Amino acid sequence: MAARRLLIQGRVQGVGFRYFVAREAQALGVTGWVRNLPDGRVEAVVAAEETALDVLEGRIWQGPPLARVISVESGAAEAPADGEFRIVSSVRRREARLC
Repeated sequence: MAARRLLIQGRVQGVGFRYFVAREAQALGVTGWVRNLPDGRVEAVVAAEETALDVLEGRIWQGPPLARVISVESGAAEAPADGEFRIVSSVRRREARLC
């Protein structure tokens, strides 16, 4: 099993992007989470076999109808502990400054 951290940039907030990622991930048997970042990007940490992660990343590039993805940064990550995929709370600007 492999894990990746994805940072998705473009018109990806306010268009149902997190729900799209969650639905696609669950359909592929991918575990992990997705959330909005205060800078307008979406962050996801995903874990599955490499093939499933490649398929998910391709679907993320397509996105839901109202989204427009301009970049996807992908890097290695530690696999999430739980065996499901979920949408987590967005990071607020104040929380982001404290990190």
